[in-house]
Amino acid sequence: MKDFVLYCKSYRNDFLRLKRLLSSIEQFNQDRLPFYISTPRADKDLLVQALGNEASYVWIADEDIVRANPDASLEKYQAMPGSLSQAIVKSEFWRLSLAKNYLCLDSDCVFIRPFFMDDFMGSDGVPFTVLHQNKEYFQLAQNRGQSEVQRNLQLEAKRVQALFGRVGPEFYCAPAPFIWSAKVWESLDRYYLKPKGLTLWDMVTPDYPETLIYGEALLNYRAIPLIAIEPLFRVYHYDWQYYLMKRLGESDEKLKSNYLGVLYQSNWESSMSAGGDQKSLPSRVLKRTKRFLRYLQSYL
Repeated sequence: MKDFVLYCKSYRNDFLRLKRLLSSIEQFNQDRLPFYISTPRADKDLLVQALGNEASYVWIADEDIVRANPDASLEKYQAMPGSLSQAIVKSEFWRLSLAKNYLCLDSDCVFIRPFFMDDFMGSDGVPFTVLHQNKEYFQLAQNRGQSEVQRNLQLEAKRVQALFGRVGPEFYCAPAPFIWSAKVWESLDRYYLKPKGLTLWDMVTPDYPETLIYGEALLNYRAIPLIAIEPLFRVYHYDWQYYLMKRLGESDEKLKSNYLGVLYQSNWESSMSAGGDQKSLPSRVLKRTKRFLRYLQSYL
């Protein structure tokens, strides 16, 4: 079992983004950390067409990750919306016993400078944990009249806290990429899920995201020492945030002093989706008009 690996759960619509991520890993992965990619088995041929054969990555079928949990249901995985099932598959990767810890990447991540294992864990083998209160992002949203961003995320965090009976400030183990420990996921399974006759396939929902569940499991069961760090990547959650940061002079070159990479949310970067934007012409025109207005707003 390896101490640390890179892992990305992807699917066919994200393969253009995944190709970009793979290229950045090939360029900047100084310690040659193994990179695992999982997709539905049916997407394997398309993956090879997009990325080539497994030279700088190792492919795994999502279905094999699901089957690694003896209590999980393959039928439940197949019936779930992809946006939800992918969150659970990512969280169950540890069950393959390939690594003690892993950096869980999204397809829309891009590394922008060299990275090493010690960016993610100490020499004692203890992984770092992205844990913070999101104040910079919340303040930015408030400044732009997007107060619902803070309200919704805080309500979400409080819901997950309540599951574990923790009272106190809200903490976030996001955004991606996530540093996850198999010990933390195993402690959740042993002390919370199994006693209740549950699996993550029952627990994770849009109201109870896996990122918050991981953080609360760590805070409650202390499976590893908590060494908190700020987010590893600059994440542009919305196009208005991207435009505003660019207007203030932000660039990849400047970001290198504080971040390993950048994440462009796929929900507004539709040009990187396989097949492009499938919406009707009027919908695309309206979408572009709204985006242009948000771009103009960033200069007000």
